[in-house]
Amino acid sequence: MAVPGFTLGISILLLYTSPVANYPNGKVAQSCHGMVPEHGHSPQSYPVHRLAVSRMTFRPGDQIKVTLSGRPFKGFLLEARDAEDVSGPPVGSFTWNGSQEIQLLNCKDVEGSAVSHTNPSKKTEIEVYWNAPSSASNHIQFLVTVVEKYKIYWVKIPGPVISQPDAPPFTPTTTIVPLSTLLPPVSHLTKPFNASGCGNKKFCIRSPLNCDPEQEHACVFLSFTRDGHSVMVEMSGPSNGYLSFAFSHDRWMGDDDDAYLCIHEDQTVVIQPSHLTGRSPPVMDPRGPLEDMAWRLADGIMQCSFRRNITLPGVKNRFDLNTSYYIFLADGAANDGRIYKHTQHPLITYEKYDVTGDPKNVGGSHSSLLLKAHGALMFVAWMTTVSTGVLIARFFRSVWSKAFFLGEAAWFQVHRMLMFTTSALTCVAFVMPFVYRGGWSWHAGYHPYLGCIVMTIAVLQPFLAAFRPPIHDPRRQMFNWTHWSMGTAARIIAVAAMFLGMDLPGLNLPYPRKTYAMIGFVAWHVGTEIILEIHAYRLSRKVEILDDVRIQILQSFTTAEAEGHAFKKAVLAIYVCGNVTFLIIFLSAINHL
Repeated sequence: MAVPGFTLGISILLLYTSPVANYPNGKVAQSCHGMVPEHGHSPQSYPVHRLAVSRMTFRPGDQIKVTLSGRPFKGFLLEARDAEDVSGPPVGSFTWNGSQEIQLLNCKDVEGSAVSHTNPSKKTEIEVYWNAPSSASNHIQFLVTVVEKYKIYWVKIPGPVISQPDAPPFTPTTTIVPLSTLLPPVSHLTKPFNASGCGNKKFCIRSPLNCDPEQEHACVFLSFTRDGHSVMVEMSGPSNGYLSFAFSHDRWMGDDDDAYLCIHEDQTVVIQPSHLTGRSPPVMDPRGPLEDMAWRLADGIMQCSFRRNITLPGVKNRFDLNTSYYIFLADGAANDGRIYKHTQHPLITYEKYDVTGDPKNVGGSHSSLLLKAHGALMFVAWMTTVSTGVLIARFFRSVWSKAFFLGEAAWFQVHRMLMFTTSALTCVAFVMPFVYRGGWSWHAGYHPYLGCIVMTIAVLQPFLAAFRPPIHDPRRQMFNWTHWSMGTAARIIAVAAMFLGMDLPGLNLPYPRKTYAMIGFVAWHVGTEIILEIHAYRLSRKVEILDDVRIQILQSFTTAEAEGHAFKKAVLAIYVCGNVTFLIIFLSAINHL
């Protein structure tokens, strides 16, 4: 008879273990039934808190004092239930002594049928009063879930059983089995994973492509090996927080995607199935579908493995593995059992794959091709073409004033060509994030707003230049100042937008090299302008000296300018080489995402 009773106890527990979110304010009335915090951790097996009652018998209408005590805890959920059916609804109602740390909850539309905390401050003792209803059963048992901290908690600690005076003796028919005893064991891996068999026996995803986790510290590795009706999964990578992967029908995380996490905590690794809903943290699911779970921690590398069946009929949130999906790999920080959003955009396979089909060796990208193209075009436009065009218009008019191309001065034609190129690249790049996101991105901070300003000025500048007044028109001076001011503002805002864009998850370039490279580019350009400004000032001083000795001003200026042409051309050549070097650095970084 003991075995059926044990089985029944497990069955009852599985029926009422619905999740309770860890709300610091204790408002968990929507999940009174399960009393299980959804923390992604196993509950503790041996309670260190106890429930006590003021007396062991009661009559309808009586008030019984219930005391919860033990070592400091942050949260709790206390209920009274029929001792002969602890999976049933709460019985009776509670009142409390007015403490601001306690609040009443309404479960099953019964006012005050449960008690919880109001804040996460540490407590050592809680006193409440249970009011027996007129329709109370013969025996009542108190149950409490206690949360000491996020990953340390106890579920449904059984309290005393109180009985009505004329009730027959209480004989327990079920046993509340700690949830931790239902979880499959987790063991250690004895040796690191390796890439042998990738593309032959294993379906492998690696970053960098063709890396070997046994040899390379930075190798991010995920493999699937079919074995009959199941698949063995191996995952490895550098992380002190968590590693994860997910199957998705599209290139967007969410829509109940099937995900799996390996979370580092207290020198162990918790292997946890979950599902993704939009941009919210993953929702942890039962570990029942996973078998043969194992893990390893060494030299900052986390490795974990498990087996699951290819199809899991009736198991919610788990995808069949014999279908093609995009596969995501992500990592991030974890602390005290909590996982935080990945700082880098997940690695996503280039296309959908069936991991149970022919073994393949594939890679992926941390950024969409559209976002890569957006970043690359903006870098070309606002680092190279616009900067070179500005220098030519500002300092090289006299150098190429007598050379003509298509009826205009050569310097002007080069300047106009570079500026039109800047506007065209900006327009093309501007629409790419909208195509990728399907609209406006509300999670990109100030970057899109600055981008819109840059785009507006980039479109207005050519139109403004098309209607510039003749050179001797009184309005020409106003045009010159307006054209210069708008162009300078656009360049400054564009640099700010590039700084912010480099940190976005969709194009998260390597830190701190990206910052140093951008600072270097700004210093390179500003330094070149300062050198040319000093050179121009010295030329103007030379003209003044020549004028003082009554040499014709125009001839003096022409002679002085001619002497500086070689210097300016040398500066421009050096500047362009340096500018292109910085551009190649950024384009190379984008290409390797």
